[in-house]
Amino acid sequence: MIAGATVFVFSREEATVPIEQGYGPNPTLPEPNPTLLPTINVAEATPWPEGLKPTAAQGFAVNEFAAGLDHPRWLHILPNGDVLVAESNAPPKPDEGFSIRGFVMDVFQGQAGAEVPSANRISLLRDQDGDGVAETKTAFLTGLFSPFGMTLLEGKLYVANADRIVAFPYQDGATEITAPPEKIADLPAGRNHHWTKDVIASKDGTKLYATVGSNSNVGENGMDEEENRAAVLEIDLASKQTRLFASGLRNPNGLSWNPESGELWVVVNERDEIGSDLVPDYMTSVKDGGFYGWPYSYYGQHVDQRVSPQQPDLVAKAIKPDYALGPHTASLGLTFNEGDLFGPTFKNGAFIGQHGSWNRKPRSGYKVIFVPFASGKPSGPPQDILTGFLSADDKAHGRPVGVAIDRSGALLVADDVGNRIWRVVPASASSS
Repeated sequence: MIAGATVFVFSREEATVPIEQGYGPNPTLPEPNPTLLPTINVAEATPWPEGLKPTAAQGFAVNEFAAGLDHPRWLHILPNGDVLVAESNAPPKPDEGFSIRGFVMDVFQGQAGAEVPSANRISLLRDQDGDGVAETKTAFLTGLFSPFGMTLLEGKLYVANADRIVAFPYQDGATEITAPPEKIADLPAGRNHHWTKDVIASKDGTKLYATVGSNSNVGENGMDEEENRAAVLEIDLASKQTRLFASGLRNPNGLSWNPESGELWVVVNERDEIGSDLVPDYMTSVKDGGFYGWPYSYYGQHVDQRVSPQQPDLVAKAIKPDYALGPHTASLGLTFNEGDLFGPTFKNGAFIGQHGSWNRKPRSGYKVIFVPFASGKPSGPPQDILTGFLSADDKAHGRPVGVAIDRSGALLVADDVGNRIWRVVPASASSS
C-alpha cells in the first residue's frame, strides 16, 4: 500500500500523444516529461478463465497450441515441425542493497507475473497429427541458465543462456538431449539488467549473431558496465572470437533475416522514465559498425539530457531506426512471414510480439501486430493480429513474447503470463 501510494503521488503523468502517432518511420516525439518517480502502470497478472482465449483479428482464428508451460518466452521451429520453447526467466540478481526504487519495482514486477523463478528448461512440443494442437511435451534440455534464443545449424543446436552461448548435438526427431554443453562464447552477464539474449546463424553458417541488452536504463550504472552491451555481437564459429557488430541498441531481441533484402533485423526496447510518450520501441535493420544512439540519443539524434558526460561525436553518427513500434510497448518478438498460408498481403511482412508496458499511462502493447513490407522495407501502418490479453477489468490474462512461423505457415505466439502457446491461422484455414 505504501509503495502504491508513493507511486500515485509522485508519478501522475500520462500520454498526450495518441499511440498511433508512435508507430511508423517518423513517429511523433514530444518533449520529455520526467517525473520524480517513474510512471508505473502494471496490469496485474491473472490466469486465463476456462474457455477464454485472445481475440484474433477479423479473418483470423486462434487456438491453444499448448498449455501448462512454465513462463514460456521464446520459440524455435525444428525442420521436422517440432517446436522448441524456452521456459525461462531472469537469473538471480546480485545483492545491490536496498533502495526504495528497487523495492517498488520488484513489487510491481511481481504483480505483473515477471518475478517467477526460471525453469531453466527448453521443452519440445510435438503436433503428431497436424491438427494444430501439441499432443506431447517433453523436457528437451534442462539445467540451463535463463535460456532464451535458439538456432539450429549443421547438426548443432545453439542456445543463448544469460551468460554464454552453448551448443548441443541434435538428431532429427530426438525428444531429449543429454549430452554436455559445448561453450561457444561468453556473453556479458553479472547484473543483467536486461537478461534476454537471442541468437541466430548467418546464412552461410560461419557466424552467429547474438543480442545483449544494456545493464541500465540510460547508463546510470556507469559505461564500464556496458562493454559489449546494448549491442548485436558477431561470433566467428571457426575461431570462437567475438566482435561488436552493431551498438547503441538498448535492449535488442527478435533477430530475423529479412527475406527480401537479406539484412539482419531486430526489435529494440527503448529507454524509460521520460514520460508516457517517449521513447518509441522500434524495429530496424542493423548495419555492421552501425551505432543507434543509446544512451546518448534516441530515435536518431534526439539527445537524452540525463546522460553525462555526453558524446556529441557519437550522437552525430546515430542511425535513425527504420520503424517505430509505439512507446513502452515492450516489443520483443519478431519474425518475417515467408510462407503463403496468410496470402500475398502478408508475404515477407513482420509479425511482432508486444509484451506490454509498465511505464505508460494508458497501457500500450499487450498484443501481436503485423507490419507489411515491400522490397525489404516497411510499407504501411501496423495491423492488430491478436489482442484481448487484457481483461475488461484491466487485468493481464497473458503477455505475448516470442513469435514464430511453424512448418505449416501458422503463427505461434509464446504467452509467458498465460503459460500457453497460441496458434493463429486464417479463418478459412481453421474451418477447412
